[in-house]
Amino acid sequence: MDDGHETPESKLTRTKRGWAEQGKFLTGRIARPQSGHLPDRLPPGQHLVRNWPVLDLGQQPVVRPESWRLDIVGETERPVSLDWRAFQALPQSDRLSDIHCVTTWSRYDNRWQGVATRDLLDLTMPKPSATHVMLSGYDGYTTNLPLADFAVEEALLATHWEGEPLTAEHGGPVRVVVPHLYFWKSAKWVNRIEFLTADRAGFWERNGYHMRGDPWSEERYSGD
Repeated sequence: MDDGHETPESKLTRTKRGWAEQGKFLTGRIARPQSGHLPDRLPPGQHLVRNWPVLDLGQQPVVRPESWRLDIVGETERPVSLDWRAFQALPQSDRLSDIHCVTTWSRYDNRWQGVATRDLLDLTMPKPSATHVMLSGYDGYTTNLPLADFAVEEALLATHWEGEPLTAEHGGPVRVVVPHLYFWKSAKWVNRIEFLTADRAGFWERNGYHMRGDPWSEERYSGD
């Protein structure tokens, strides 16, 4: 990883790297949500599910709230390190959004609670030089985002889903939710946010996946 820690090679990593090389699941269609009474909410190549599938790098760290910490560093006026109590003291927000996973499943109407990314930006004040963020998790996972995508109104660091605390398998106690991008961009077990002056590839981006990941443009892989 970018901090020198490498996540272990797994069967899932090898499989998804192969998907990227083959361009698997691509339909070649570009679509956008339609305005009107009945908008089309399903991006190209996706299918709806009612459950919430679990995907990870083969390890699920157990992080208790009392030991959890979030470091916000890099190109920011106010670097901070938040423990659970300080994080809970920040403004709490509710969001309703869809999930679109690059492995082709989508789930509608997920109810989240947590801290809006905009409130974190108000707290830390990124410098004008900041253009991107790198998200890191307790499992060693990393993923990159343009700062503009991280700052959308719908994005938050979630602690609850459907009124219940996030389970460990879904990234609890805190995960990122950036719903307008493929869900690999929404890092689980988040413990570090770094503001960058330029884009830098994270874990799946180094393994053949797109640097941005817009599901409506089918930005699944790096060659798209």
